[in-house]
Amino acid sequence: MTGCVRPSKGERGVALPTPVIALSVVAVVAAVIIFWITGGDGDEGKEIAQAGGSPSASASASPKAAKAEEKKPPKAEPSPVDRAKVSVEVYNQSNIAGLAGDVAAKANTVGWNVVGEDNWVGSIPENTVYYPSEMKREGQQLADDLGIKRTHVSVEGSMKGDRLTVVLTGAL
Repeated sequence: MTGCVRPSKGERGVALPTPVIALSVVAVVAAVIIFWITGGDGDEGKEIAQAGGSPSASASASPKAAKAEEKKPPKAEPSPVDRAKVSVEVYNQSNIAGLAGDVAAKANTVGWNVVGEDNWVGSIPENTVYYPSEMKREGQQLADDLGIKRTHVSVEGSMKGDRLTVVLTGAL
């Protein structure tokens, strides 16, 4: 082995992150998991806290706080979803022939703009409507229209970011 030079001890090995970086990575992963589990809405906890307040606590609130609440404009109801402007793709991951076509026809009947249907190869656990993050309300509306209980943010790289994607694992 005259032609093979072995690197010195200082040149071999794997660079490991410092404990601070490792702790940061763990914290970020934990935050993402918590965000995913809770759905990311911080408003749910506030509603529960307000609903659980005792009558004596609200009666003892200062008059200034009551006036501030009165001055807040009422929340505007969101406008209804314009189904015709939302593109939808329907995929069949089940063994039921024609399921994507049947569900696509149902979505068309209630006004959705179905732009494609096909088979899906993957491991989706149950019928799901996937939506880009800015189309959550539309995704929930489509799920309600089709009777699908599960909605989820679109999977980058597998789904298009400008439309809703329905993946069917069984009959509706």
